[in-house]
Amino acid sequence: MRLQFILSEIGIGLRRNLSMAVSVILVTFVSLTFVGAAGLLQLQIGEMKDDWYDQVEVTIYLCPQDSDVPTCAGGQISDEQTQALREELDSPAMADYVEQAYYESQEEAYDAFQERFADEWWAQGLTADQMQASFRVALVDPSQYQVVADQFTGRQGVEDVRDPRAVVEPLILVMNRLSLVAAGIAGIMLLAAVLLITTTIRLSAMSRRRETGIMRLVGASNLFIQLPFMLEGAIAATIGAVMAVAGLWFGMRYLVEDWLAQSVQFIPYVGTDEVWMIAPLLVAVAIALAAISSVVTLSRYTKV
Repeated sequence: MRLQFILSEIGIGLRRNLSMAVSVILVTFVSLTFVGAAGLLQLQIGEMKDDWYDQVEVTIYLCPQDSDVPTCAGGQISDEQTQALREELDSPAMADYVEQAYYESQEEAYDAFQERFADEWWAQGLTADQMQASFRVALVDPSQYQVVADQFTGRQGVEDVRDPRAVVEPLILVMNRLSLVAAGIAGIMLLAAVLLITTTIRLSAMSRRRETGIMRLVGASNLFIQLPFMLEGAIAATIGAVMAVAGLWFGMRYLVEDWLAQSVQFIPYVGTDEVWMIAPLLVAVAIALAAISSVVTLSRYTKV
């Protein structure tokens, strides 16, 4: 009988405040969609970092014949300087940073260049003598690239030290900022959802103040009186969360996996599995929003 009464009270409350309940659902849906998008974007950034940083190599470009860099004042790097660099890269002092160092001669650099740009007209006139020898250094920990770069920058016989992170990190920075923007919008929308849920519960409590007074007189407990109102907000918020999960799933399934992943294939993408991973969190956030709003509102408007 108690369960039946509570369910009937929930139905009455939702019918009386249907427009507000729909508003709660929609605001919760939009806000949690932004929350989920921010979470998925952070997972995407982590996936890209793991994949790209694993491929990071520091490239030590050796002095060619006609370089105007001060460290190349002596002309093309000598065999002795090349051997000294090789021994230092393979030394125990660099073992914690250098996983493997590969020497690429001018001829090997020319072959690799022609293999990649053989069909380009501007590449036809180049010769092996115009290419640059280098050491390609795979790192134990890609985040420690600066240690290797500092160690060999400014060394005689070394023209330049380059790291692909200079290209990757600006892209990561842009995505991090987009994630912060999404999180900020989500925070504003969550605040709006809390205010709307609070208003809905308050209107429902005020419209049933007479019933609440009678229940209080007959000895009903606080929980028994407040539970229908709490469940109204929780149900509306949970429906919004389910809609947010569904929207994120469709977005990841059709926009990312079916379209974007096929168009830009060098980026590892998160997918629908990650949506299911964050789905419980979104539902929990929705229920928490409803619970907080209920506690704040009911303590005043049910006066129990």
